[in-house]
Amino acid sequence: MGDAPLMLGVSGLRGIVGKSLTPEVATRYAAAFGTWLQGGNVMVARDGRAGGETIYEAVIEGLLQSGNDVHEADTQMTPTVGCVIQCGHFIEAGVVITASHNPQEWNGIKLLVDGAAPPASVANEIIELYRSDDKFESANCGERKVYSGASDLHRVEVGDQVQMTLGHQIDDPHRDRPLLGPGKPSWRVVVDSVNASGRVIVPHFFDRELNVELHHLFADDSGIFPHTPEPTEENLSGEGGLCDAVPGLKADVGFAQDPDGDRLAIVDEKGGYIGEEYTLVLCALSVLEAMKGKQDDAQESGDVVLCANLSTSRMIDDVAARYGASVVRTAVGEANVVEAMKRLKKEGKNVVLGGEGNGGVIWPKVTYVRDSLSSMALVLSLMARTRKTVSELVADVPSYAIVKRKQPLAKKEDARPAIERLAAHYKSERVDTQDGVRVDFDSDRSWVHVRASNTEPILRLIAEAPTAERAGAILDEVQGLVDAG
Repeated sequence: MGDAPLMLGVSGLRGIVGKSLTPEVATRYAAAFGTWLQGGNVMVARDGRAGGETIYEAVIEGLLQSGNDVHEADTQMTPTVGCVIQCGHFIEAGVVITASHNPQEWNGIKLLVDGAAPPASVANEIIELYRSDDKFESANCGERKVYSGASDLHRVEVGDQVQMTLGHQIDDPHRDRPLLGPGKPSWRVVVDSVNASGRVIVPHFFDRELNVELHHLFADDSGIFPHTPEPTEENLSGEGGLCDAVPGLKADVGFAQDPDGDRLAIVDEKGGYIGEEYTLVLCALSVLEAMKGKQDDAQESGDVVLCANLSTSRMIDDVAARYGASVVRTAVGEANVVEAMKRLKKEGKNVVLGGEGNGGVIWPKVTYVRDSLSSMALVLSLMARTRKTVSELVADVPSYAIVKRKQPLAKKEDARPAIERLAAHYKSERVDTQDGVRVDFDSDRSWVHVRASNTEPILRLIAEAPTAERAGAILDEVQGLVDAG
């Protein structure tokens, strides 16, 4: 399956439908998760991409085989499912059928436990179960139940039967938790939901008592992506795309979601793509600016913390320093960021935000899942509080140049010799090996990170420096060391 790998890792499972990802694979992986759960109420959703129905049904079958009650949510954003779990309803876990930003022919499975992606240790346990010879058959399989309908949220028990009563739509707790403030300026907002899960909740979010005129691009239920779904500048810059629509509609801001709604890219009022790194930066500014002036003991003692992975721009460090906060770095992967956030919170730190430079923001007051809806709310709140445009906000942040490269990698283990070679070569610099190798060149505020991807069969090389020339020169040197083996 060299041209159709099945990717298994802390981020879940991904593959090409009909090749590496078949209904049998999906059923087995879901059954492994269900076996680890040891029976529970599991919400199952999908990102809405065309062709996902077969995998959706296969996952339900696997969960039933392993002795769980299944609650069908159909098309919903990943953070919506996480929010429902975190809100304290009886739903204990979630499975979302999605390949996130991967192209149309891909699909995958994301798992949620305790309202967040499972930590690496749990993800690895599930992978081991998946690879075992067990059949995952449950003696109680025939007694388990499937509940359909996105509005079924409240459980009543009648004897030993479980029934469902109609409650709020499942996106209600998610829609209502991210708040805007202060004030309600009049905005014109354009959102590209790439004909996927964001189309479900975005209209309801902006339909609240907000003075927002929404223009919703690519919001039908076809599940056919109108462009490559990763919200990059190239994919949003075509005729009729978000970068074109924002100035054409004289809008204040444009937001681009990925298929399962956990990432957000932003287009400024001029139609300029500002880069996904700025999503986390602007959201951090929003949270920290809102805290400014509050006499909070944690803030006064310097314990306000943001978490970001090793591949995230150092802009987040600059913003944190401006407000007396600190940044804790983690391995790449949402689960790793969340694990650090929860650990630091238990240690008494005031963990106000986390995320990654791919447009994924984790606002723990809403959900411990990367969340494009929370990101929209935080950016609009920052605009309201500062009365500045997106381009003005971006201009206020010290900027760096990031250069990224990648090369094919048959399997993650093949990256190890190059990683070890780089760590040894740069031992006189600040080296972090918790995820591949990151080298910080403190003398000129530059860094490079080399790691095997969790979601694609590639080696990622990322460098950031005050200039693109310096970042490129770092990568040229690192590339030579990688290829030397």
